[in-house]
Amino acid sequence: MLTTSDLIRLPYTPDLTEGGIAYALRSLTYAFDRAGSSPYAGLRRVVANVAVELAFRRYLSQQNIPFEVKAATPFTDHDRYDVTLGGRRCDLKSYLISHRAQIAEMRRNPAVLLNAPALVPSDQHAGDGHSYNDLYLFAFISGLIAASQADLKKAIETKQPHYLVSAMPEVWRKPLNWNPLGALTLKSDSEQELLIEINGQDEGRELKRCTVSLPPKTKVVVDESFYSLSSVHVHHVPDARVGIRCNAINEAHIISPLEWGNIWVYGMEIFLAGYISHEEFSQRANSLLPNSKVFQYEHTRVKNLTLPISNLKPMQNLLALAHK
Repeated sequence: MLTTSDLIRLPYTPDLTEGGIAYALRSLTYAFDRAGSSPYAGLRRVVANVAVELAFRRYLSQQNIPFEVKAATPFTDHDRYDVTLGGRRCDLKSYLISHRAQIAEMRRNPAVLLNAPALVPSDQHAGDGHSYNDLYLFAFISGLIAASQADLKKAIETKQPHYLVSAMPEVWRKPLNWNPLGALTLKSDSEQELLIEINGQDEGRELKRCTVSLPPKTKVVVDESFYSLSSVHVHHVPDARVGIRCNAINEAHIISPLEWGNIWVYGMEIFLAGYISHEEFSQRANSLLPNSKVFQYEHTRVKNLTLPISNLKPMQNLLALAHK
């Protein structure tokens, strides 16, 4: 049984968010559009998850605990890697807590986390690539987001960091035929010059990036060899529409000023909770139906397997074994 003293608290630094954003932009290549959901909420979750993984690796290095980093499942995502401790793969499950009241409660009384559920989506747990001695590690990250236009405006006015991105439609991110998109034509209706960063893939499916300066109301042709486009990034919210067209896709993609999402996560603190083996989790976890209200979410989106955080094993036990 875990106690409050078993929770490991890690500080949060902005470079963790920067690392999370770099990975999140690459993940758009593999992401699937969910009907009725914003891609930016999902991107912020990816940013937070990767930030926790980076903080965990940093902590292991600081404690002189030997670890390896190996390619992770799912196999379609070749940019994803897991920490391995003592030859056992660690699947780190982290949860972003962004409601101010919950953040204050976590800071005042970390024991509230012990009553939260350790959640693993059922399909992920049953998927291929697991070994019985793989480990699930669970963590919480407290941090704010500026998702609404009002919150974004406040962040900009107070000179807080932000990262504005527009995710391209699936037909651009994952074209049916892997051929060059051809010359890209960009145009902004803005009265100001825009600096736009285009993210996509080259012929070998490697990340490709290009920065373009868009004069006011002027078409600019970019003769770069992109095979897919995953996102575009701007440093400030344009005051008018931005359009992108290419030879391979008939319909131009138009981005209105309200269609830019801020995926910066304003992290505060990370709590490493506990761990459990894949085999033991299979034996002890219970099912949790979709649309259930839990500490982490107003409602869960998928069927999960769950166990109280308090029933996990202390992280320090695992780290002591790895240290030996």
